Formats: sequence, C-alpha cells, structure tokens
Amino acid sequence: MELDISGAKILLRIPTNIPILGDILLTETIVMSWVVMALITGLCIWLTRGLKVEGISKRQAVAEMIVETANHFVVGNMGEKFRHFIPFVAALFATSVVSNLISLTGLRSPTADLSTEAAWAVVVFTIITAQKIKASGVGGYFKGFTQPIPVLTPFNILSELATPISMACRHFGNILSGVVINALLYGALAAASAKLFGLLPGVVGDVLSQIPFLSVGIPAILSVYFDWFSGFMQAFIFCMLTVMYISNASEG
Repeated sequence: MELDISGAKILLRIPTNIPILGDILLTETIVMSWVVMALITGLCIWLTRGLKVEGISKRQAVAEMIVETANHFVVGNMGEKFRHFIPFVAALFATSVVSNLISLTGLRSPTADLSTEAAWAVVVFTIITAQKIKASGVGGYFKGFTQPIPVLTPFNILSELATPISMACRHFGNILSGVVINALLYGALAAASAKLFGLLPGVVGDVLSQIPFLSVGIPAILSVYFDWFSGFMQAFIFCMLTVMYISNASEG
C-alpha cells in the first residue's frame, strides 16, 4: 500500500501470507516473532554462561540485576505467593521490549500486528480466569457476573471480555502510531528536501533534489521517544496490568 504526500511516496508494508505445509500460513509477523525469540534465547544463554559464586563477571552481574529486578517487580506488586509468575512476567516483558525495539534495525516489529498483542492478551486473560475460579470456585466465578444485581449480568460479561481487548489494543495502538508517524515524517521531509534543492538551477538541482537530506537526523530525535521510550513504556504498562489483574483475580 502506498501513501502519497506532496509527491513523496511512503511504502507501508503489509504482512504477506506464505503458504507452507498445506493450509498453514507463514506471515512476516510469525517470522519476526521467531527472530525475537531467538534473540532473547541467545541473550539468555550468553548471560548465564560460566556462572560463579565469587569473582563474578560483568556479564553475570547484569544477569543477576535483571533477575533481581524481575523478582522485585512481581513480588513487590503481587506478593510473595505469586513468585512463580516471575518467569512468565519477565518473558512477557522481554518479548515486548525486543519486539518493540527491533524496528530500529529496519525490520518490521511483531507488535505492529494486532494478532501479537491479541495472543498475549488471551494468555493473560486465561490466567486471570483461572485465578478467579481458583479463588471462588466455578460456581462463585459465574455467580460474580450477577453482582450486584442480576440485571447487570450482560454488562458484567462485556466488562470481562473487554479486559483482553483493551490490553491488546492499547499496546498495539501505541506501537503502530509510532510506526505511522515516523513513516509520515520521513515522507514529508523527503518531499521538502526535493522541493528545496529542486530550486537550484541545472543539473546540480536535479541531482540534489533526489537525495533526501532533510530526512537525516531529524527523525532520529523522534525515534528516541517512539522507539526507545514508548517501546519500554508500553512493555512496562502491559506487564503492570498483567500483574495487577492476576493479583486482583486471586482475591475473589
């Protein structure tokens, strides 16, 4: 799909479905998700090589800092009894951060596809539901939809279903908006560069107008927010909502 802005064309890539093994489809999002998982796995293997009790390396110090941060985040927000959720929350955060930041390399971020966040939200919603049933029982869980009065049951069901939808759309919307804004900015600066240098006479103007000089540097400033700050912040918010929802669900 092409977007025309004052003569400049921006190419917005759409995942291409590639059929493999019959009806199974391999999309760009799936491929990039595998790349993200491979990067995280490789990083974990590298950080945990040659662990020692004394005289630890800087690599081990970084690994221990990451583990301690994950421990404090989960236990501090959920309580000691939820310690077994530390690996899940840490993996969710790492996957989200790497997926968000991989766009800096020019590759397509998996989180720019709603199906990625939707899958995460479904997993979290399943855990939330399991915690509610564990705390109140199956009967208590379904009875909760009739509180405080039975007439509100449809609204309570909609509210329950809105949890994964809101989590997925919030994360997806913020990441996709950054991708679109950066694409629009690159296109606008390229068009402005072409117009400005096109004012030069002769061959010099013709040559320089083809080079998007204004696209160098300025987009990198916005990238600090849209890619770095927003990428980390959306991962943090998604994980914070996850631990809060799970913690509240266990209270019955």
